[in-house]
Amino acid sequence: MYTRLVSSLLFPLHERLKGHDSVAVRRAMEQSQWWDAPTLEARRLERLRAMLADVAQGVPYFADAFRRAGFDPAGLRSVGDLRTLPFLTKAEIRAHTDDLKHRQARGLARFNTGGSSGEPLIFYIGNERVSHDVAAKWRATRWWGVDIGDPETVVWGSPIELGAQDRLRQWRDRLLRTQLLPAFEMSEHRLDGFIASIHAQRPRMLFGYPSALTHIARHARQRGIAMNDLGVKVAFVTSERLYDEQRRTISEVFGCPVANGYGGRDAGFIAHECPNGGMHITAEDIIIELVDRDGQPVPEGTAGEIVVTHLATRDFPFIRYRTGDVAVMDTRTRCACGRGLPLLSEIQGRTTDFVVAADGTVMHGLALVYVVRDLPGVQAFKIVQESLQHTVVQLVTDDDFAPQREAEIIQGFRRRLGAQVNVTVQRVPSIAPEKSGKYRYVVSRVVESA
Repeated sequence: MYTRLVSSLLFPLHERLKGHDSVAVRRAMEQSQWWDAPTLEARRLERLRAMLADVAQGVPYFADAFRRAGFDPAGLRSVGDLRTLPFLTKAEIRAHTDDLKHRQARGLARFNTGGSSGEPLIFYIGNERVSHDVAAKWRATRWWGVDIGDPETVVWGSPIELGAQDRLRQWRDRLLRTQLLPAFEMSEHRLDGFIASIHAQRPRMLFGYPSALTHIARHARQRGIAMNDLGVKVAFVTSERLYDEQRRTISEVFGCPVANGYGGRDAGFIAHECPNGGMHITAEDIIIELVDRDGQPVPEGTAGEIVVTHLATRDFPFIRYRTGDVAVMDTRTRCACGRGLPLLSEIQGRTTDFVVAADGTVMHGLALVYVVRDLPGVQAFKIVQESLQHTVVQLVTDDDFAPQREAEIIQGFRRRLGAQVNVTVQRVPSIAPEKSGKYRYVVSRVVESA
């Protein structure tokens, strides 16, 4: 009864006060998820045409891009016509941030992300995009029988969440029965506390990084503490690649299925896993292209870089945005659940390592990433923990990078890793990819050798 009160009254009121249309969008999505492919494609084309027409008038960057490409939104005949437009890259966003804002946009919220290559990226999100993001996640949790208001434990590390726990947000989380556990520090003492908190709350859903939830699960197993009798219905994981061993560990320890989610703050909630195992694309909002290194479309069933056009981002448009992640799409198979939403058959991108402090404390790699990624003048970076006593930070910088920033980085790392740790800052012309061709912005030799 309490969950019903929250999901049908308290949370809708909360969203309305914030100017969000999440409730209406979620209801519409729960209808459209059953549409067949032609119906869904027609609706997407209608929304795309309207968005591009608005963007052409209100967003200076795209007004110029359309003019140079000779592109007229009114002439759009299919989603495939997007290919006549140039790609939007992180470098373009950094260089043209202000020109990417819609002239009539109000209340834009600033966000930043390190991205898969460690390149700091600052961008903005409006209420329409927030509403659709909330609705997409809400719909996906309901696939698993979990609703807003059900007890939820979130294991997360972003300062956007962890740095804004003021009284109002704390009261909101209490009303929604959400508890937030910081994923940065994973000492034995902290892990014991996390396990106790999860036991006390008895959540219906876990949400967090797969690496963090796996770490908690392994610690509980080592302690001999049962976690499979708490009534957890599903563990949602996101922000990193989910490995088979992690899925097994989380599922066995918590006694629940694991639902993978793929997306990001920049590109939005791209896909969610349903109980039948299908990785469903949020196709009402997301248009995905898969391209090769030269930007050309790849054949069906072939891995390619994910290029996203988000239909709810006209305030700060993401049109043909290169994510840097790699996936395989399956447009021919229909999931056994009956939903008409297309599928991702494989996701090859995303990974974030843990690092280990000098005293043995295990921390999420993002604890170090956040020290570096938003500093002015940092174009790209890579953090390599060579040993417990030595960590190297490679930086690609421009003229905006002040020399004293190096000392700030060293101090910030030592606060997390230990006062005696040797931190070396190296200025490099570029960051080399791994042998696999992928980029990793945190590498811990300590974790790899453990």
